Amino acid sequence: MSIFVLLMGFPGVGKLMIATELSSLFPAKIIDNHWFNNPILRVLDDDGVTPLPKGLWEYTGRVRQAVLDAIVAYCPPPANFIFTHAGIDGDDRSARTYQQISDAARRCGALLVPIRLLCDEEELARRISTPARRDRLKSIDAQASREKSRQARVFDPKHRFTLDLDVTAKTAEVSAAAIQHHILSVAAGDLGSPAPA
Repeated sequence: MSIFVLLMGFPGVGKLMIATELSSLFPAKIIDNHWFNNPILRVLDDDGVTPLPKGLWEYTGRVRQAVLDAIVAYCPPPANFIFTHAGIDGDDRSARTYQQISDAARRCGALLVPIRLLCDEEELARRISTPARRDRLKSIDAQASREKSRQARVFDPKHRFTLDLDVTAKTAEVSAAAIQHHILSVAAGDLGSPAPA
């Protein structure tokens, strides 16, 4: 059986770093959310701080759907994937993104394992303001990050295999090991064993 791991968390939490570490422990292809966003963002004069046009995300959603359709068409089991998603609870666009990935998992007969990556407000603001993020067209607005931390929650799919993982004081390696443990527990049908700290 294929496994689709979905890493969800606010910008700056370390989704791609954790995905990269996880892929060395768990054989899977990484499908980063910026794969869908960046072809569209490159059309704009985006500075990483100015709010983006609202209609923009409809285009990135189409790119995402094309990639997911290709996965369904060309990647037979046991192909595993690690997706990243900066979803917000109560946000329709975040829910649609989750539904696209969930539907692709269902169409592939894959096990979906959502992971909510949580982080302290100040640590998140510190991580988001690193200059290297701009090279990948990522947001670098620390103040917006703080406001999001105060006003919103990471998307919660209410899925039975969801893991909430606080990564505030964890390295990407430690976080990946905890996620790997959870994936193996889910695959074995045993959610009773505690994940490593």
